[in-house]
Amino acid sequence: MCPSDPTSPGSRLADPNAAPDLRQSPPPLVQGEPVEVSDGVFVIPDRRIELVPNIGIVVGETAALVIDTGMGPRNGAYVLEQARRLAGPRRLYLTLTHFHPEHGFGAQVFKGEATIVYNAGQRAELRRKGPSYLEMFRGLGPAAAAELGGVELVEPDVVHDGRAEIDLGGRTAVLRAVGPAHTASDQVVLVDDRVLFGGDLFETRIFPIAPHFPPYDVDVDGGKWISVLGELAGLAPEVVVPGHGEVTGVSVIRDVRDYLTHVRDETERLRAAGVSADETAAVIDKNARLRWATWERPEWIAFAVRAFYAAGAGS
Repeated sequence: MCPSDPTSPGSRLADPNAAPDLRQSPPPLVQGEPVEVSDGVFVIPDRRIELVPNIGIVVGETAALVIDTGMGPRNGAYVLEQARRLAGPRRLYLTLTHFHPEHGFGAQVFKGEATIVYNAGQRAELRRKGPSYLEMFRGLGPAAAAELGGVELVEPDVVHDGRAEIDLGGRTAVLRAVGPAHTASDQVVLVDDRVLFGGDLFETRIFPIAPHFPPYDVDVDGGKWISVLGELAGLAPEVVVPGHGEVTGVSVIRDVRDYLTHVRDETERLRAAGVSADETAAVIDKNARLRWATWERPEWIAFAVRAFYAAGAGS
């Protein structure tokens, strides 16, 4: 399949009636100086540019950890350059919050430069879905396709089964698999019990993306996602780094949990009353746009509704 095929996942995501149309968005480039958000913890902000994530660089006395790479080798090279600038000759590690292209498809430039650490689910999901997501994201427009040119999907050097600690020298990063939620293999990174990196489990003033793309990907688990957010809020981190949007505090986790809970409850109420999936999505979309009026990308509301609707229909 190619992106021009109307049945391809790329075509589905580029359809302006189904999801955000990114063809007119700025190029998805990681840019700017890393900002220190806590002692030894830096973030290269996404600047609210589509398909650009917040990138983490955690520097200890003996090693440094990079969290996410941006999309494609050019972004990966920029992140590696910034990490080397901050870390100097220290040993480098790389990990990902999840396998999606804008978060991890720049990993190839880190091969041989850093120890790449994934959880077992991330490796499995990358093997299973990586090629189709590469095709999908190339269909989002010329700018995305350009950054994904020459992408090679790389295997990790180290795989953990659900939890790993990386001692960076006076600073510890705990990697914990929490999926299925946004993806089948989401991972959070907690630095010194103070700074939490959560990937796309939460975003600041952006409707969360439920990647419910049947038949290509139906692994999103809204119920587990809500539970995970409750657990993460309970950690009470001082600094919260979302996958996209401004670095903030724990309130963003609660906000996204409240939104998903609302969508789940309303979807189940309408489904039980015999309302179709499309009608349910239309009703909840209208109300959510009003209730969360300051949030961007309301196009993703319907995807979350359909994910919950499908889960309820299968129960």
